This record gives sequence, structure tokens and C-alpha cells, in this order.
Amino acid sequence: MSSQGLTHSQHKMTDAGVHPTAIDVFSRFYALLQDGATGTVAEADIEPLTDVTHRDDLDVTPQDAADALSRTVLIKLNGGLGTSMGMDRAKSLLTVRDTGTDGSDATPLTFLDIIARQVRAARATTGAQLPLLFMNSFRTRDDTLAALAAYPDLAVDGLPLDFLQNREPKLRADDLEPVEWPADPDLEWCPPGHGDLYTALVASGALQALLDAGYLYASVSNSDNLGAAPDAAMAGWFAASGAPFAAEVARRTPADRKGGHLVVRRSDGRLVLRETAQTPEDDLAAAGDIERHKFFNTNNLWLDLRALAAELERTGGVLELPLIVNPKTVDPTDPSSTPVIQMESAMGAAIEVFEGSTVIEVDRSRFLPVKATSDLLLLRSDVYELAEDFTLRARVEAPLIDLDSAHYKLVGDFDARFAQGVPSLRGATGLAVRGDWTFGRDVVAEGDAVLEDAGAPSSVPDGAHVGPAGIVAGS
Repeated sequence: MSSQGLTHSQHKMTDAGVHPTAIDVFSRFYALLQDGATGTVAEADIEPLTDVTHRDDLDVTPQDAADALSRTVLIKLNGGLGTSMGMDRAKSLLTVRDTGTDGSDATPLTFLDIIARQVRAARATTGAQLPLLFMNSFRTRDDTLAALAAYPDLAVDGLPLDFLQNREPKLRADDLEPVEWPADPDLEWCPPGHGDLYTALVASGALQALLDAGYLYASVSNSDNLGAAPDAAMAGWFAASGAPFAAEVARRTPADRKGGHLVVRRSDGRLVLRETAQTPEDDLAAAGDIERHKFFNTNNLWLDLRALAAELERTGGVLELPLIVNPKTVDPTDPSSTPVIQMESAMGAAIEVFEGSTVIEVDRSRFLPVKATSDLLLLRSDVYELAEDFTLRARVEAPLIDLDSAHYKLVGDFDARFAQGVPSLRGATGLAVRGDWTFGRDVVAEGDAVLEDAGAPSSVPDGAHVGPAGIVAGS
């Protein structure tokens, strides 16, 4: 390998109009990739995170909360296409709920609909302008803005409704040259991970526009996490803390053994985000010990925009984030297509960049991401209710959902099998579906419900009850 791959990539980005700062960030990561950087965080070099303040223990006056929220902007990361679920457009356009707050509104609500209505409700309650900005990718922007046109009151005068995530070339795994794919040139490009948030804020001019308008803080979360609704009390806490950066963390459960978690670096006492991909193999057991490392990263962040602007100015817009190497194929739907490397970074990793960063513990109600159709099934079910402020509230503890990936992994297949509605899950501790089952109307799952593979496509009758022994009753 030589520097030719970097030169060719830089020219390709320049020709495509990519911002020079984004090219500088790409060049830094390319050098790290050539040097064999792995970004690993060894167990011997860190201590567990302990003694974290819980959101419910905050003592913030209503006035301080309102004042802080009036200087806060909401930023939603909206670059995801949901390719793992067979989508080719913004995941946030998926229908999440079929009814409104009183059960009478039959209009399907997408992630974007609910986010917009959460913001409207928070504005009405607090009086804050609460600007909402989406970080779109080049493949999600048009559809997203078209959907948001239904909310003409959402934009705040003088501020954009979105800004564009940068893009970078996918690199051939064999020689680190920018890949060529004439069959679909768009597939030659990829987003550089959500760590690009900081570069994109500067390159788009959005950061300066926010500062010029008097906004000091940002609450950042993924658009597929409807739990991260506006929170005035946390805005007040963050403003009073004086911290430049804060991450919301939640208690790990056995299901979170492999997720990213926050640790404390021994050498300087700074908080560090350690992803599974950054954990040496010999340390995987320790990293997965949820009694030792109690908190996982929800990817809900709080930023002091002044501190961010100062650090970006100091570094020329290139934050020193760890590199994440993501092996793929150039066509993600074709495993036989050219192997490529996507260079990425995580926005939560910026916690180690800022001295004085902090964390706050939140309930899992603020962490409701949809990464698979099993998550979508839960959010569409009666486990959750949509409150008047359009927050999703759990009625019971969420059951464990295990859907047969051969038949339910893709959204189209999932929707076809639940065309009559999703089953009631309020009385279930789990639902495992093995094989190809299509669900009828008003199905009820109870206990640790299981449907075994019948060896052929099968149906759950209307009104049926499904329990540990399978279908136990039907209308």
C-alpha cells in the first residue's frame, strides 16, 4: 500500500464538493488506518465508572430548567437508512405507531412525526423556542425534508432545519484505493459515522448560526430513539454543571454485555467510550461483566456549543477521535461484491476530548432504539402508550422478543406477517417466533410465549392466545 490511495481519495472528495475540513478528518483517519491503529482500550488501562448521579435525583428549579431549555437546541442524527432491515431510505420514515394519543386517530405516525410532535408539545409547555435540527446524509435528506413539510411551524427563523453529514469514499480492503462501482456510483460513498457530527456542524455553518442566535447547549440523540424526548430538568442540570460535554448512561443488563460502555482512563482520569470493537479479545470477559462495568452509553449527549467551537478552532476542525474500522462489501446487499473498509468514528467518543466531561444516569425509558424488527414490534405494541406530550411510556417491563431472522429480518417481510396488527404483549415476558408465522387480528401473547417452526408457512388465528406451549386458544 502507498499514499496513492489517500491522494486518489482526496481528489475524489474534492471533485465531489466535500468540505475541506471533512477531507482533513478523512486524511487523519487514513493515516491511522495505514499505521495499523486499532483504537483498542485495554482493561489494564482503565477503571470502571462509578458513583453516577441519577436524573431522578436532580434538584433543578423550574425557572433554571426553563432558562436552560430556552438556550438549548435539539439535534437528531438522521443519516441511517435501515439497510440491516432491508430499507433503502431514512429509517425515521418507518411507521412506529398506528394511533394517536386517544386511540381515535388512525393516522400512522413515523419517527419523524413523533419527534416533531414531541418538540411542539415541549414548546407549548415551556415556552422555549427549542430549535430542532436533523443531521441528514446525502441519501436521507430529500425524503426527510419532504416528510417534515407537514410541519411548517417546526423551523425556527434564521436557523436551518437540517445540515448535511459529510461523505467519504469506501476503500478497497486489498489496497485502500477508493472503490469503483459503475453499476451504482452512489455505493462508492459512505457516511463517516456519527462522529462526523462535529465536522458537519462546522462545515455546514450550523454551529456558528446557533451561537449567533444565542443558543449555548445542544441535546443530541439518534432519530430512531424516541425515548430521548426534550428534558428541561436535564438541560438545567447540564447548564449548571459547567461541563463541556455530558453523556447519558443507563444500567447494563445481560442484553447489554456487548454494547459500548463508559470507563475511566487511568493515565489522566478522563472518561472514555469503549466499544466492543475497541476491546482486546483477552479483555472481552471483563468488558462484558455488567457488575464491574455497570453503565452503557445511550448515545444521548449534551454539548456546550461554546466549548465545542473553541476545541474545533484549536484543532482546525479535526477532533482527535478514535478510528473505527468497519469491514463491508461495496454493495451491502451483495456479499460477493468487492470487500471494502469504511472508516468511521463515534460521536460519544468525543467525551475523552473535553476535560471536565461528565455523565448522568437515566432510566431505560430514554433508550428505545430500533435496530431490528424485534424492537419495532415492541414499540408498535401495547407495551408502550403514547402520552399527550407524545413521549412513549412503558406500561409494563418490556418482554424479550426473538423473531426468526429468516422471515422477519426485513421490514417488508415483517409488515406482511403483521398486516392485521401486532399482538398484545402486555402479559408476556417473552415472545419467540421460530419459522414462518403470519399473525391474525387481536392475538395475545402471554408468559414466555413460543411459536415453534411448523415446517411450512402457518397462521396464528384471529383472537388466539399464544403461551409457552404455543397457540392455546382462538376465537
